Amino acid sequence: MSDKLVQLLSRQAGEYVSGEAISRELEVSRTAVWKQIKKLESKGYVFEAAPRLGYRLISAPDKLDYDTLHTQLAGGRYGKSVYWYETIDSTQNRARELAEQGAEDGTLVISDQQVQGRGRLGRSFVSPPGKGIWMSLILRPEIPLPYTPQLTLLTAVALCRALRRVTELEIGIKWPNDLLVEGRKLSGILLESTAEEDRLRYVIAGIGISVNLEADDFPEAIRERTVSLRMAGNRVWSRSEIVHTFLQELEALMGLYEVQGFEPIRLLWEALSVSLGQPALLLTPQGERRGTPVGLSPQGALLLQEADGSIQPIYSAEMA
Repeated sequence: MSDKLVQLLSRQAGEYVSGEAISRELEVSRTAVWKQIKKLESKGYVFEAAPRLGYRLISAPDKLDYDTLHTQLAGGRYGKSVYWYETIDSTQNRARELAEQGAEDGTLVISDQQVQGRGRLGRSFVSPPGKGIWMSLILRPEIPLPYTPQLTLLTAVALCRALRRVTELEIGIKWPNDLLVEGRKLSGILLESTAEEDRLRYVIAGIGISVNLEADDFPEAIRERTVSLRMAGNRVWSRSEIVHTFLQELEALMGLYEVQGFEPIRLLWEALSVSLGQPALLLTPQGERRGTPVGLSPQGALLLQEADGSIQPIYSAEMA
């Protein structure tokens, strides 16, 4: 019924169709029509309703499906194998299952909706249908196990550069890998690794991007500190273009990293960071640390200048 309703309103090219005419065409009650409108709105469709006029379709959600992705990502190092789902518990969980089954480097798991999406420190991640990018990428880099945290910083740089390319918005990185625009969180990155006998087996890079979400899509408790590309740029963005651009950036930076090491990635991260030079409270496993972040160490630790002027490396922390 939803598809028929969209087709009916699309044929009218933005003109109103009365609820009575819709119910007659679809052979359902007007209450059923209203319920279908609400269902479609939850998937990203935008309608306008007016008394005595009915409904008209303002915009449809950006399309993100297997065929679109498979065509756009063909030939790249990442995304050669794509597993697309309309709804999934967590792309991170599915990617781990595939990795354990031997899925190749660059296998992409992506879903239109997650019902149990998660971020860093076990936090839930808002992942409504039709409006965001919820994906996990299997990586099998040949690097020493202690270098694994550098991949988190590399992924953040790739995503930040990709989103800047597509949107031209002033997006920056908050330590270690949150992306912000206008001081509000836009995206989160979660890297989970599996090792065996001091050897890195694989890394799952989970990425969530609030692309076309509106303010009401975010829970009220986090609404003031979160934002989407649509809210920041006042337009709807192509999710498939963003995925494609990100994987291109990631491939380029990974190639650079494999040849030249972490140093060029470090410099790029520092250039895109919104955390450096700003007084900060860091929540570390050992307790709170206060100071001013001044850069990254050659290994990827955050360099924190404390009140006494000393500079200490911080390898794991949450920035409040």
